[in-house]
Amino acid sequence: MNTTSQTIELQPPPGAHLAGVLATKHDVPSTEGLVSNVDSSEFPKPSPFRAAAVYLTVAGITFVCSMTTGCLATGIPDMAIRLNIRDGLILWPAAIYSLTSGCTFILAGAIADVVGSRKVYLFGCVSLTLTVLACGFARDVTELIIYRGLQGIAASCCLPTAISLLSETFAPGRARTRGLAIQGASYPLGYSAGLFLGGLFVDTIGWRWGWYLTAIFTVLVFVAGIWALPAEQIRHERVWKRLATDIDWVGAVAVSGCLGLVAYVLAVISGSSDSIKQPLNISLLVLGLALGPLSYFWMQRQEKTGGVALIPTSVWPNRYFTTICAMLFLASVTLNSLEFFFSLFFQKVQNLSALQASLRFLPEIIIGAINSFGTDAILHKVSTYHFIMSLSIGSVIAPLLMAFMKPEWSYWYMAFWAMTLLPIAADALFIVGAVIITDTFPPHRQALAGSIFNTVYQFGSAVGIGVMAVASSVVTEDSGWQDKTAPEALLEGYRATFWACLGAAVFYTAIGGFGLKGIGKVGLKTE
Repeated sequence: MNTTSQTIELQPPPGAHLAGVLATKHDVPSTEGLVSNVDSSEFPKPSPFRAAAVYLTVAGITFVCSMTTGCLATGIPDMAIRLNIRDGLILWPAAIYSLTSGCTFILAGAIADVVGSRKVYLFGCVSLTLTVLACGFARDVTELIIYRGLQGIAASCCLPTAISLLSETFAPGRARTRGLAIQGASYPLGYSAGLFLGGLFVDTIGWRWGWYLTAIFTVLVFVAGIWALPAEQIRHERVWKRLATDIDWVGAVAVSGCLGLVAYVLAVISGSSDSIKQPLNISLLVLGLALGPLSYFWMQRQEKTGGVALIPTSVWPNRYFTTICAMLFLASVTLNSLEFFFSLFFQKVQNLSALQASLRFLPEIIIGAINSFGTDAILHKVSTYHFIMSLSIGSVIAPLLMAFMKPEWSYWYMAFWAMTLLPIAADALFIVGAVIITDTFPPHRQALAGSIFNTVYQFGSAVGIGVMAVASSVVTEDSGWQDKTAPEALLEGYRATFWACLGAAVFYTAIGGFGLKGIGKVGLKTE
């Protein structure tokens, strides 16, 4: 049979550290796909037992990070009462985590590529244990916010390196995709554990025990990581020199500053929309927005002069890379915002207990886990374009259903179906996005690739919760109800967020419809 093939590869300028994404197209549709140009023979095949241990170790840290988010989602109403958290600060424990992690992911990933992903990962596990435990001991809202901020920094050491450890252990193909799928499934499973246990503890022995238990899980992950993760061959005498010469510190500071300042201002105005009028917040927002293009031009200059660029600007013309980043960002905006406001809807509008609210998330959790493993099983067999688009269209229905949901209606009438459809696009995008982004960067920059992936996702969460909180607050204040804390007034604000999330879901579906055309398949084995 006569077949012809065409290979499309990114060609970076001289000096740019970029592997590029290869899109190989064959005349036969079943072999059309997106593959990496990394030689799989460079990866020693781990034993099945060691492979399983690596899978569980890197997924374990994702599980515990997500578990803290679940504990917070169901516990925050009770925590607000016991720690005397005023309304203007009620979103800060959630927002500060996204803020600090989002603006340190890039820097942590760049450092991990120099000193070794395993070292940074294990350091992050220890730091995460201490900060999670500290949250459980928090005596007031100030301590809780500080410890959650430090927890975000600890997570920035773990999550990017978890992806890079998978990329360093497994060659591009099914084994790596399976690891990403397991890690993807650990997000809803960890969140579910946090929701259920957090709600159970709130109604029984107290919200603090959810954090104590999470700290214990983190210790177990750390111990498993010491044994399971392969040792790295790094010459220690050159580490300090490479830290000075192999990292684009100017680019790292500029990007981190941009993300941090913008996320901070969004978090501030989420408590009070009038805060945007303050000169300090205006100045910080302008500075943060200015650092974005400045960092881009700096990294472009580094590429042209042969220097080290934090994120090579030559990756952005790659349509698949840019599209998947945009879709992942907006999917994170939608998913995390809806999860947060669904919990508030159940507890503050329908007056359900924390445990009853957490049980209503079970369909999302079950479908999310099934979707992650199902994506691993069929991703290499079907067109990625049709797969992602069908799930994206389905996920649009979730916020639409909740926008029409009435508090007196049965859970099974609309809320159940909204919960079922909520995670289907985001979970698949997590796996596909991780495959595309890691395949875009060479083996020696996989921690940076993981940090870009997590930055996009976490910054989407920070922006989403911040913007939706402002929208909800403004609509509630403008409602005709005299008591702005009444369920009827809150419902008007929550509905505004559901409509806004619907717009975001439609937008990322449209982006994928145009940007992912011709992508074929991802996760194919490199020959």
